[in-house]
Amino acid sequence: MNPEPIPPRAVGPTSTLAGGSAPARRSLIRAALTGTAVLGAGLALGTPSASAVTPTGSRRSRPTTAQGALRELAAGNLRWRTYCERHPDESPAVRQELTSGQHPFAVVLGCIDSRVPPELVFDQGLGDLMTVRSAGEVLDEAVLGSIAYGVLELGIPLVMVLGHQSCGAVKAAVQVDESGEELPAHMQYLVDQISPAIDHSKEGDARIDATIDANVERVRSRLAAEPELAAKVDAGDLAIVGARYELTSQLVHRIA
Repeated sequence: MNPEPIPPRAVGPTSTLAGGSAPARRSLIRAALTGTAVLGAGLALGTPSASAVTPTGSRRSRPTTAQGALRELAAGNLRWRTYCERHPDESPAVRQELTSGQHPFAVVLGCIDSRVPPELVFDQGLGDLMTVRSAGEVLDEAVLGSIAYGVLELGIPLVMVLGHQSCGAVKAAVQVDESGEELPAHMQYLVDQISPAIDHSKEGDARIDATIDANVERVRSRLAAEPELAAKVDAGDLAIVGARYELTSQLVHRIA
């Protein structure tokens, strides 16, 4: 994975996910979702400051920029694929510290595949990553809301859409597209969401492999087009990137 610098862009507004007109109610919702101890009904959570992103007493500093987050993920993936994992942020001290709040440095939208757990492939620990997983990285309102919460309320500077080699959801979408059959129950929804990314210029396994990359880029582009996330990108406060995990080598690399 190449953690090259991401150029800053123009400023834009931010917003909140918590609805309702009462500030106290919004504060309670935010505190509950963040995991922050509520000291009073009037407590409000804004964009975390630099000191909040790296809490006092933390066993290691967490990145506060997209470039720093990419470097940390690249370093963790190197440890993973060379069998030098550190399993960070699992100590009793860190567990106790996290009872008062969370300050993850990246959102990873990944597939549900049991072979690609983000905390393991990036060698990260408790409180480091906010992970959202759906088959084929498919977006729906719950996924979008979860990502938006991490960015808009927790001030997370990086969103990574993480696809992977031999994705079963993408394979199913390609097979349904070729056969015209439908999958049972709610699985058809998944293939319908993936099918626009199918690369019809290739055949066989090459089509599936190319569609994995195209699907990651399509999801990344959809996230980048969300107005409130786009405003963060324009302000230089957020990067949204696509990446892929290779099962054969355990390498995560960026998708251009």
